[in-house]
Amino acid sequence: MIPALRKDFIVNTLNENGIVYTHEIMKTCNVSEITIRRDLTELESKGLLIRTHGGAVKSKATDMLFNYDLKINKNRQNKESICQLATKYIEEGDIIFIDCGTTLSLLARYITRFNSLTVITTSLPVISELIKYPNIRSSLIGGEIDIERQATYGSVAENTIGYYHANKAFIGADGISLKKGLSSYDEKEGAITQKMIENSDKVFLLCDSSKIEKNSFVKFASTTEIHHLITDKLIATEQLKMYRDGGVDVIF
Repeated sequence: MIPALRKDFIVNTLNENGIVYTHEIMKTCNVSEITIRRDLTELESKGLLIRTHGGAVKSKATDMLFNYDLKINKNRQNKESICQLATKYIEEGDIIFIDCGTTLSLLARYITRFNSLTVITTSLPVISELIKYPNIRSSLIGGEIDIERQATYGSVAENTIGYYHANKAFIGADGISLKKGLSSYDEKEGAITQKMIENSDKVFLLCDSSKIEKNSFVKFASTTEIHHLITDKLIATEQLKMYRDGGVDVIF
């Protein structure tokens, strides 16, 4: 089993059971104990688990990762400000992708004032908000449903996105690094976001400052693929300069 799938198996097992055993991973993934120890060490360095004798247990960061209600309230004020700022770059008649994720779900409430707008999304909270507004033409991308992330995903969703073209895509990420690009805790989430990037004229990354210069589980895009990074005013001065010098248009 390739490294990315092994780590996905480890994180998903922790989410379901709260604990994972080394011998269980070795049997399922058909790899050596040394390889598993290396995987666990890497995931521990990202704050996703705590190593124990014979395996690992969930960390508080993992609990936060998979609890939507808790995650949406983390840095809530900054997320709201980012979404309000993002609406300034939306125009009447636009066709836009809205990615899944807690920050992006908050964007929906700020675009209901438009008279004519088409929104294509995989996010169930976004659809739940917009379905009440006939002035917004909304399309929910079909696919498998991830209950924890409240979004659709999978090959059906990825293929369906390819049928659409948007003026703008408003996407999220669990981490962004100038050197390593955009990354996600989840492979399937990253694959969906990449498809939205590919099928849009302009890409806006909505990302609070706590995620800047952080690397998550799976890289899915480079910083050259985004046109604008919208973040909050807490971005460090040195980071702001570094990103702008690196050719990223930072808006805050």
